[in-house]
Amino acid sequence: MIRIIGVPSETKDGERRIALEPSGVASAVSAGFEVRVQANGGLGAGFSNADYERVGAKVVATAADVWESDLVVKVKEPQPAEWKYFREGLHLFAYLHLAAEPDLARALMASGVEAFAFETLSYPRGLPLLAPMSEVAGRAAAIMGAYYLASGSGTLLGGASGVMPARVVVVGMGVAGTMAARGARGMDAEVTGIDIDLNRLYELHQQGTITASLASSEMAIGDAVSTADLVVGAALVPGAKAPKLITREHVESMKPGSVVVDLAIDQGGCIETSRPTSLSHPTFIEAGVVHYCVTNVPGQYPRTSSRALSAAVAPRLLDLARDPASERLVGALNVSKGQIVYKAVSDSLGF
Repeated sequence: MIRIIGVPSETKDGERRIALEPSGVASAVSAGFEVRVQANGGLGAGFSNADYERVGAKVVATAADVWESDLVVKVKEPQPAEWKYFREGLHLFAYLHLAAEPDLARALMASGVEAFAFETLSYPRGLPLLAPMSEVAGRAAAIMGAYYLASGSGTLLGGASGVMPARVVVVGMGVAGTMAARGARGMDAEVTGIDIDLNRLYELHQQGTITASLASSEMAIGDAVSTADLVVGAALVPGAKAPKLITREHVESMKPGSVVVDLAIDQGGCIETSRPTSLSHPTFIEAGVVHYCVTNVPGQYPRTSSRALSAAVAPRLLDLARDPASERLVGALNVSKGQIVYKAVSDSLGF
């Protein structure tokens, strides 16, 4: 039976989010659960220890104190230094991205943790715990792309009088891709959206979110990318490794100083030349192209991201605490009784 919920500080590079803001903690306390929050865990997002104590949380000194809880809720996947806290009977609720984290998957399986992933929960529709951070990441992609394009080729997204605007290509028009396109259009760039869903492309074109659209194919992506100043990869297959839709050849065809932003990097990346980067060292150059492949993009906006995430997570957290088998958690369980139980993750890892 789950009686104690723990909220640890995040340990990933540059990560300042926290899984629950004080209002989310208050809802759990009101429901009769003890909530332990690691001291200073919310400071990066603007929440003090006193803010949590006022709503009934127990502020504890160390990560070990938090991980002794029955249920731990956190933002990012546990880092290797946290794996020592894994134990049989522990329930974990977080972004796990196990298809791209085989060592973490093995550690969870070996320890007997019941691991629930935000990114695969599908109740009541779509991916409601992934969507808030996809929205933030998409908005950030346009900002980061514009910033690094300035220091790369020296191009301004919106152009100027007598100068053509930059060309932006977004591959995958889900939540993240749509928000990236909106951001780029807000800076007056020309934006081409690429997706397999023609109805989605029609809607976005009619709304003015994109200025052109292409049905996804290797040739179409290659032609569009070759003339792009900024490419945003936002392809997603829930739970599975992202498909490599943008190949090395595509990237090598781009102009020197162009920029690619891989928003699918948490799931292995949808750009063949991508590799994970951090908020401390966000970019690298490959084939003359600036690559931004940060695995926790929303972490650079911790106040907004923590509030958005907490609002989405808090109701499902209570469902999990009351009944781990709740129908409101459909799709979330990834590891149970030492086995991978989410098919896309299992297929990706070959376990």
